[in-house]
Amino acid sequence: MGTQAYALRDSLTMLRRNLKHAQRYPAMTISVVAMPVLILLLFNNVFGNALGSGIGGTPTGGGHYIDYIAPGIILMAATSGAVATAVSVCVDMTEGIVNRFRTMAISRASFLSGHVIGTTIQTLVSVAFVIGVALAIGFRPDATPVEWLAAAGLLALLALALSWLSAGMGLTAKAPETASNLPMPLQFLPFLGSAIVPPESMPTGLRWFAEYQPFTPIIETLRGLLLGTEIGTSGYAALAWCVGLALVGYLWARTVFIRAAAR
Repeated sequence: MGTQAYALRDSLTMLRRNLKHAQRYPAMTISVVAMPVLILLLFNNVFGNALGSGIGGTPTGGGHYIDYIAPGIILMAATSGAVATAVSVCVDMTEGIVNRFRTMAISRASFLSGHVIGTTIQTLVSVAFVIGVALAIGFRPDATPVEWLAAAGLLALLALALSWLSAGMGLTAKAPETASNLPMPLQFLPFLGSAIVPPESMPTGLRWFAEYQPFTPIIETLRGLLLGTEIGTSGYAALAWCVGLALVGYLWARTVFIRAAAR
């Protein structure tokens, strides 16, 4: 068996380990799934009438506010796994299990890849659940099967990218409490984009930030795929941001883990 085959086998073993941890300690998984749903229900049922009338329905015209916010909340579901990744990586690093792994004949890369892939899977489950709730309360996308696949691929790439970034945060954190706080900006940024209201309705400085921050083109691409709105150059920007964040997160996590292993 070659080196790559061993690395793949060990990564699958670590993946099973992390998924079993998620089953035995479901509190983090429940929070990953529940928070986007609560945000969706809050903004649609509590603020929906006020905000919806202010933006004139959905971008396609004449629709309900749920059609505008659903793509943004779906993206928030894709960011919800960041905290779980950072905390789980930090717990393993601070409780000594990594030192035990170093004495075993396993691929070093499998530790991080198991965490990242496991959290990505949990995050995609959260995304599917949020989509189901959105459909139940009135979200009516008109996407074709190909557009749904494209949206799913974009969300999976985003979840993977944020998982790598969060793994780096978990490696640098000194305690799980710190690790749980570091990814919070990733979950807050969509609120400062086009998830809840159009950037055009914001003050000038905030509007500029909303238009050029990473999550706005991703939200607009999702909105275009699911509702048929204009995507324009947002699709290219969304892919560039996702790939860039994934590369930065991977290189950061890999570098920090190698340095920690050399101590």
